[in-house]
Amino acid sequence: MQNDDLDLEAAVASARPQLVEFLSCHPDWLLTASQRFLPATALHGLDGITDCREKVSVLLDLLEKAGPATWKQFAQYLCMECDLPLHLEILLISSAGEGNVCQKQEACTDVGARSSVVKGFARRRHCSSSASDKGVKQQRLDSGEKYQRLLIDSVRQRYGSRKAAGAAAQEQMQPLAFNQAFVNLVIRQSKASRLKQRADKSREDVAAASEPEQCADTAVKVSDLFRSMVPLDTTKVIFLFGKPGTGKTMLMHRICQKWAEGVLPQFLFTFLFEFRQLNLLERKLTLKELLFDLFLQPEDNPDAVFQYLLENTWRTLIIFDGLDEFAANMDVSSSSKGRPTLSSHMSISELFANLCHGKLLHGCTVLVTSRPKRLPDFLLNTVDLLAEVWGFDHEKVEEYVSHYFHQHSFKEQAIAHLKNNTKLLSMCQIPALCYVVCICLEYLLLKHKMNVELPQTMTQFYIKMLLIFVNKQQGECAGGEVTQLNCNKEAILGLCDLALKGLEDKKLVFYVGDIPEHVKEFGSLHGLLTVFEVKTSGTSPEAGYAFVHLSLQEFFAALCLMVSRRVDKNYLKKKFSLKSKWTLKKTEFMESFHIFLSGLSSKECRTFLMLLAEQDEAWVQEKQDVILESLKKLAATHLTGPKVIELCHCTFETQDLKVAQHIGSLLNFKYEFKNFRLTPLDMAALVFVINSGQDLTYLDFAGCLMDIDCLEILAGCKNVEHLSFRSRRCGDDFAAALSKSLCGMGSLKKLELTGGSITSEGMTNLVQASSQCLQLEEINLQDNRIRELDVKRVMDLFSRMEKLKKIDLSNNDLSLSAVLGLAKEVVACQNATELHVRKDTVMMCFSGPSGKVPRSLDLRWEEDKDRETLTRFVKLCLQDCSLSSQHAEQIVAILRSCPCLSEVDLSGNKLGDEGCSCLLESLPWISISKQLDLSQNRLSVNGICGLLKSVNTCQKMVEVQVSLCHETAVLQFTEDREFASSPPREEPVFSSDDQRDGEENQTPTASKKIRLTDSHFQASDLEKLCAVLKECSSISELDLSNNCLGDEGLLQLFQFLPNLKMLRSLKLGDNQISLNSVFFLAQSLSTLEHIKTMNLSLGHMQVVHLTFRERTRVRSTSRWRSGFLAHPKQEAKGQCFRLRDCRVDPEDMIRLCQILVQCPQLTEIDLSGNSLSDQSIERLLSFLPYLCHLTLLSIRNNTFSPCCTVLFMKSINLCARIRMVEVRSNRNAFLHLGASVRSQKTSCRLTDCAIGHGQIAELCGVLEQHEWLAEVDLSRNHLGDEGLRCLLDHLHQVPVPCSLNLSHNRISQDGVLHLINAFAISGNATEVQVSLCSKANLIITLMSRDDPRKILRLAECNFQPEHLEKLCLLLEKCTGLTEYISSRNNVTVQAAERLLHSLGKNPGPLKISIEEPWVCKESVRNLLELAVQAFGNITEITICKDDTLFQLGVRFTHCLEKVGSVVSRLNLYKPGIKNACFYQRVREKCAQLQELRWSHVELHNDEAEMLVEILLPLPELKKFGLTSCNIMPTGIDYLIMGLQNCQAIEELNLGYMKLSSAAILKLVPGLCAMPSLKRLILNHNSIGNDGCSKLAEALRNMHYLEEINLSHNEIGDPGLINLAAVLLEMQNLKRIDLSGNSPSPAGGEKLMEALIYCSHIEELLLSRNGFGDRTAVKLALCLPHMSNLKILDLQNNNIGPAGGTELARALVACGLLEEISLSENDLGEGSICALSEGLPCFEHLRKIDLKFCGITDGASKSLSHGFRQCPSMEEIILSWNTLRDGGARELASALPGMEKLKMLDLEKNRIGTYGATKLAEELAKCPEIQFIRLWDNPVPKGLAENLTSQDPRLCFSFY
Repeated sequence: MQNDDLDLEAAVASARPQLVEFLSCHPDWLLTASQRFLPATALHGLDGITDCREKVSVLLDLLEKAGPATWKQFAQYLCMECDLPLHLEILLISSAGEGNVCQKQEACTDVGARSSVVKGFARRRHCSSSASDKGVKQQRLDSGEKYQRLLIDSVRQRYGSRKAAGAAAQEQMQPLAFNQAFVNLVIRQSKASRLKQRADKSREDVAAASEPEQCADTAVKVSDLFRSMVPLDTTKVIFLFGKPGTGKTMLMHRICQKWAEGVLPQFLFTFLFEFRQLNLLERKLTLKELLFDLFLQPEDNPDAVFQYLLENTWRTLIIFDGLDEFAANMDVSSSSKGRPTLSSHMSISELFANLCHGKLLHGCTVLVTSRPKRLPDFLLNTVDLLAEVWGFDHEKVEEYVSHYFHQHSFKEQAIAHLKNNTKLLSMCQIPALCYVVCICLEYLLLKHKMNVELPQTMTQFYIKMLLIFVNKQQGECAGGEVTQLNCNKEAILGLCDLALKGLEDKKLVFYVGDIPEHVKEFGSLHGLLTVFEVKTSGTSPEAGYAFVHLSLQEFFAALCLMVSRRVDKNYLKKKFSLKSKWTLKKTEFMESFHIFLSGLSSKECRTFLMLLAEQDEAWVQEKQDVILESLKKLAATHLTGPKVIELCHCTFETQDLKVAQHIGSLLNFKYEFKNFRLTPLDMAALVFVINSGQDLTYLDFAGCLMDIDCLEILAGCKNVEHLSFRSRRCGDDFAAALSKSLCGMGSLKKLELTGGSITSEGMTNLVQASSQCLQLEEINLQDNRIRELDVKRVMDLFSRMEKLKKIDLSNNDLSLSAVLGLAKEVVACQNATELHVRKDTVMMCFSGPSGKVPRSLDLRWEEDKDRETLTRFVKLCLQDCSLSSQHAEQIVAILRSCPCLSEVDLSGNKLGDEGCSCLLESLPWISISKQLDLSQNRLSVNGICGLLKSVNTCQKMVEVQVSLCHETAVLQFTEDREFASSPPREEPVFSSDDQRDGEENQTPTASKKIRLTDSHFQASDLEKLCAVLKECSSISELDLSNNCLGDEGLLQLFQFLPNLKMLRSLKLGDNQISLNSVFFLAQSLSTLEHIKTMNLSLGHMQVVHLTFRERTRVRSTSRWRSGFLAHPKQEAKGQCFRLRDCRVDPEDMIRLCQILVQCPQLTEIDLSGNSLSDQSIERLLSFLPYLCHLTLLSIRNNTFSPCCTVLFMKSINLCARIRMVEVRSNRNAFLHLGASVRSQKTSCRLTDCAIGHGQIAELCGVLEQHEWLAEVDLSRNHLGDEGLRCLLDHLHQVPVPCSLNLSHNRISQDGVLHLINAFAISGNATEVQVSLCSKANLIITLMSRDDPRKILRLAECNFQPEHLEKLCLLLEKCTGLTEYISSRNNVTVQAAERLLHSLGKNPGPLKISIEEPWVCKESVRNLLELAVQAFGNITEITICKDDTLFQLGVRFTHCLEKVGSVVSRLNLYKPGIKNACFYQRVREKCAQLQELRWSHVELHNDEAEMLVEILLPLPELKKFGLTSCNIMPTGIDYLIMGLQNCQAIEELNLGYMKLSSAAILKLVPGLCAMPSLKRLILNHNSIGNDGCSKLAEALRNMHYLEEINLSHNEIGDPGLINLAAVLLEMQNLKRIDLSGNSPSPAGGEKLMEALIYCSHIEELLLSRNGFGDRTAVKLALCLPHMSNLKILDLQNNNIGPAGGTELARALVACGLLEEISLSENDLGEGSICALSEGLPCFEHLRKIDLKFCGITDGASKSLSHGFRQCPSMEEIILSWNTLRDGGARELASALPGMEKLKMLDLEKNRIGTYGATKLAEELAKCPEIQFIRLWDNPVPKGLAENLTSQDPRLCFSFY
């Protein structure tokens, strides 16, 4: 930069583009001018150049090559002759040298004067300029040059080397760092967008994607920063950012110094402004004031100097240092409004912004430095060059240390000490810390030359530096460090206060008045404060003071908080809040503040703090604990990468392993770092935290810039399990450096280097190093530059890694030869299990630690005498690799070399017919256990035929899937290595001799599945295909769907079909067939008797699916190869014909039916969705008598008219085998037929079919003709009152017994009354149930006249008074009524009295129930008054206020009372008559009372007295129940005493009465007085062990007791054991309920031991006791003794697999079981299977509850098989299990076999679309099932609604 020739070259290069542009308009003038300076020979050949720009460029090249002298002469001539742009003219003058005065004057022509002259090409006239103009120009030029020299001297004085004699004395006033030799820093050019992201998020994580390679940071020199990248007339903005202490300010001083030395000649002027000083300005400035007042005033003529500056802006450098230290807001709103004038007064932020935008000093160069924090958007948008100052690398550290210790003999020792300490070396890469380390190291080496113990943290270094500074300045004779600290304590504390106050006030520069004198002297003396001139205006400068570095001020501020007595814990906690720092972002000056505070909280700093604070250890430790606790809490929050690093720095400074371990445990064991730079010091802090913990972690570096030195530090990280790098910067050098670090990571299992630039060389080095990491399981090298591989060497290394599982080489552009080489080595590598290659994806898998193969490259088989054992399987996938037929032999060789292939995928290649044929011919010698995929390999029909031939040659092949349209070709193989998948062996019919003859020379063949779909096969192709298929008789499934066979192809195929003896399934969907083919297929049902089902559809998607019954095989005695002869099995064979989505008119229906009647095995016909007309259905029904074996006819999704519905009902008289006709919603019809015409009950269900009164007469005619009608359901139709009357008129002709359901038929109150009238006079109507509410029920039950019952149930009929009056009159006629139930019919108390009077004419017993709201409001007395008004003797009184129920049982005497006497009696019992009269009446009416039940009543004293004194002593009372009643404690005692008089009582129910053990003690005497007691119910009370024990004593003498109910009490082991002892003597006990108590398994075992002797037990209820497996095992031993057991409830008893299995096995001894509940027990699959095996033993089982038992699909098959063999099963509960579609399928298949099943509960399982559909299909065959619950299963809402509309019995809602 100091060479003149180089300066000239640079100047010419700068001016060249504009000079070419200017001279291109006049190339001839330039040619003429060039002849003055160049020889004629040099100009030869220029005439041939026609392009003007090219000719000018060539001439300028010749002039430049002629030498510097020639160029200077040309430049001076050009400036004199041409009117050039000013900036271009100055450039040329600069390159030409000084010249003469006249030339200077011309070159520096005033800008204002030149502005009126049009720029162009014109010869200058020297005489045109006046003498005054020349004088002004000369004066401006002289002033500018003078100011330049003045500026150079000033800069040298400020920033240059001090060589004056007094320099040594002044050094004490300067920062010590300035006394060191400058070492070049590491600077890397970056990009503005990434820095903007940093600025926006304050070093937060940004997009995780690593940067493109072209955006990676590159190293630059200082001189590179000023190379021109923009036009000369454009402002250039250079931005340097760097972390604290990286030397940014020192670099700016260095640039100024070098400029003053002439190294940067492109700049005439250089200005340096520090934002820390600019903070002191309070007024606005002009640009001139900024440059002259604040930096350097010209000695004279400032206007001329300023004008000269304006004319040379492009040669002006302005430096702004420390943008992050600017305290004011960077408000640029005013600067963006317009261009400011030179005289405008602006704030510093406006001046700065306008300079950067080029609105001031347009064309100058602006250099800005900052920490990566405070970055305004406007600056980032204008930056031309962005670079980061990294500080030092290892080489620079060594260079700096060498300079520092150059005068010491121990220089090499100091360098070696740092090199051997990785932690110190990391610190030294920050120049400021490097200086501090050198100071400490120098001091310690001078003092202790042998043993040097340096501090461990940055904080400790600063403390040591402070002590050294003080000690060095005072001298060794002044005492030690502690002594000097005590002597200077006051000054140090003053510095602490100054530092903290400065940070709080955002003040970095202090005036003399801000600092106490003793503090100022101490700081200046010891190099802690620096003094400088501060200029705030044009007045004389003032002295300013600042800490030598901002980090030093932060250190003293942190120290202030820790030693100041004014700072309490709360204030300290507030100041340390890192969270506030991150969220508020208002701590611009506190980058290291929190780190120093953390460092001061370490134990090592405690003594120093105690001395400085003059406090004891407890006081200091209390403050330190505040910091440590804050750090711990911070780790519990969600932190991004940069925040984690900052937290790690703080933790590292504490040097507290417990804190580090705690913080590491809270960081979720995963550290993600994205798109920010990590320094070695960052890495050291991170490693410290990770190594302090005990958990393994995951480190993820995405797009992070880091030194190679970081990897050396990372090598010491022992707790990393997963390490990931993603960055284009990661190349071979990075891989090599990482390779050296891997061995140190003893826990590393997964390594990722993705998105990098690693080549095969780097990969080989990395793998070689990884092979030494025996614990490594996965290596990911995606998206690098690995194109070729040393495959053999790499695989050799992989084979040595015992735990290796996966290698990923995707997106590396591997060549085809490399891929094939890799495949060859993978199949040979003994621990390799998979190679997956697909386009850019390349992955290898290995057996890992579970591999059983010895580590050797030679493949070995272990052989026994009878078998050989395969030790591994390899999956090979080479998709989309551009493999062609020429590679086929190579592929075959690879495949044949591996006898252990599981899957081979060669799809997406170009093998074609030839390549695939080569491969298929070799299949018999290739061992593949699962599948071979040849899809997308350009196969033709011929290729498919070749593929099918391999079915015969390769016996282990079990399935072929081919589609030409989809280009799929997949071959499936059996996993049996001997591929002897024998056909099913059921019912062999050949002799043993035949077997022996054939066993020696015949090999069984596996059944094959052939799928040839979507291939456009036509009938003409079948001949070729059939010729191939004919050779393979073992095909079990053949799928030819989605082809073009048509009717002709179908006919041709069926001629070939008999050859396929093992065929089980044939699919021919979407083959363009017509209705003629349907008839042909239907006819085949009779010709091919082994057809099982035929599903046909001619809709949008044609369906042809045939399934075949398994045929037994008969082998010819003469030859095996004659094939199998099909002959029917002995079991019944049914056929199913389904035709859907096909228009079938009446004629077609006749033809179809004529065909179907020829099928003797046809059992099911489904004609859904065919839009059948009434005529077609009529024709169909006419053929029913001829379909002799038909059991089900289904027609769904077909709209039926009411007349058509009647046709279905008429069919019951047409075909005697019909057992049920069901038509739903006019769309779905089902006819169920029996096996014979024997007289059986028939049901007709015509629901929601719009049947009105017009069809009733016809329906009644049908009903009258059928003798065995059991049920007629006409609900949800439109009968109305008129239709009901018509039906009632024919009621006497309906055969009995029969049930008529007329619900939801718009019946009114009048219709109900008409019904009651018919009921009253009808001889065969035994029960009527009516409800006019939302339920709208109306059911009539008809029985024979011998049935004595006559029941009338009326609910919510909304009767009005007139209706009630009519009702009473009708009831008077109903003399045979046995039960009358009225619920919420608006029956008032008065109406109830009227009803009781109307019901007084019955000859026999009558039960009257009235449920009305007033029941709960009336007192017991009032209700009894109502009761005694009934005729006859009362035998039962039930009052249940919870259900608003009032119920009476009345028995009438033969002599009825006269009406008059009744009326007089009613008058007698008016209010006011004495209680005695009422009690007497009660005694009389209730003399025969047998049952008394009161519930939820409130008994007052008089009512309790009446109960005890009148009702309980009644001699006939046998059943008494008082439950959930509110009674006073004294009333309870009174009641218990009264019970002693109930000697005839047989049933006592005191449940829900809150009886305690004390109450039971009082009850016992009464129980002892009840010798006939059979049922004792005390459930839901508070009976404890004492009460139970006392009760047990009373039970000992109750020999007739049949039931004990003590459920839901508080009985524990003691009470249960005492009760068990009594059970031994209770031989008549039939029911015991102990549910919901609190015994332990020990108590349960004692109970089970006693139950052995209760041989008559019928009901055992022990739910919710938590007995466990031990008790269950004991119970299993008891069950064989309980032969009469009918109900067993063990819900929620903690029974596991062990107990459940024993219990299930023992249950088979209880053959009379009707209900089993094992719900809410984790039984396990073994228990369920054991239970399933025993289910066939339960002939009487009606209900089984297995809710929440963990039942899966695995147990569903055996469970379903067991259910099918329970003939009495009515209810199955399997809710809240984990059944899926497979389990639903098994259950669905069992439904038709359970004829009595009414409910199946499958709620809260995992049944999906398939399972729900299968249940719906089978439900159609089960007319007796009432509903299947499927709530909360993953069935799509639309499907659920559709299935429910077809069959409402499918319930998907929550009740």
